[in-house]
Amino acid sequence: MPKAGIKHTKSEIVTEKNTAAALGSGLLPVYATPAMIALLEGACAEAVAPSLEEGTTTVGTKLDVEHVAATPLGMEVRCECELIEVDRRRLVFTVEIFDKAGLIGKGKHERFIVASEKFMEKTNAKNEL
Repeated sequence: MPKAGIKHTKSEIVTEKNTAAALGSGLLPVYATPAMIALLEGACAEAVAPSLEEGTTTVGTKLDVEHVAATPLGMEVRCECELIEVDRRRLVFTVEIFDKAGLIGKGKHERFIVASEKFMEKTNAKNEL
C-alpha cells in the first residue's frame, strides 16, 4: 500500500506531437496543456506503482492544475510529484512542472486504487447497455 511521502519525477521533450497546435488545444506550437496533464498523471501513476498489490492499478479521478507559462519546441519539461495523502484507496498528490526557465505548472491530482480486472469488467459492461 502506498504511503504519503513518495516522490517521483518524469520528463519529456516538447516536440511537434505534444504541442497545443497538434493536440487541438490551441493554435500555437508550444507545450500543450493536455500533454502536461498526461505527463503529471503518468508521473503520479509511476510513483505508486511499485507499492501496489498485484492485480491493482490507479486511475486518475480529479485535477486542479494551473498551466502558468509556455514552453517552446525542443525544451525539456519535468514533472515532480509527491504523494501527500492516502485515504484508503484515494491518493492525493501535489505536482509541479518545470522547464529550464522555471515553473510552468502546479496543482493537485487525485487517483484511486482499483482492482484492474474488476474495473475493466465494469467498464466493458457499458457496451451491453
